[in-house]
Amino acid sequence: MITVQLARDLLAAGVLWQPQPGDRFVIDTELLTEDVFWISHLTVEVHHYGGQSVLGFNGTTEWALDSVTLDQALWLPREDQLRSLLGNRLVAVHRREADWEVVFTPEPAGERSVRDPDLECAYARAVLDL
Repeated sequence: MITVQLARDLLAAGVLWQPQPGDRFVIDTELLTEDVFWISHLTVEVHHYGGQSVLGFNGTTEWALDSVTLDQALWLPREDQLRSLLGNRLVAVHRREADWEVVFTPEPAGERSVRDPDLECAYARAVLDL
């Protein structure tokens, strides 16, 4: 799973999130960034009120949360979502001894690569390098 800091960097770089079932997120406050939530039709759903998206915590008994606005949530994209963001610029992925290497083409010519011990973090670093 990507780190909260990488997720913040993706947001700052302009990567937009359209919440869907299966998406992971944290509530970006000091006390809640360790708790990862998943959007599903059973627990957390996306609702739209007055032109604003909110995340509704339906049936959540252990939390005193009703809903949070989308700007309070920080998306933690999955591997497949990060690959999709790279699109046809993704060239290759290699498992190295201590980490993963993602090779991509940020421009029409030339290749670049990034490495990270976590595969999703390596993909996120490649997206940030675009």
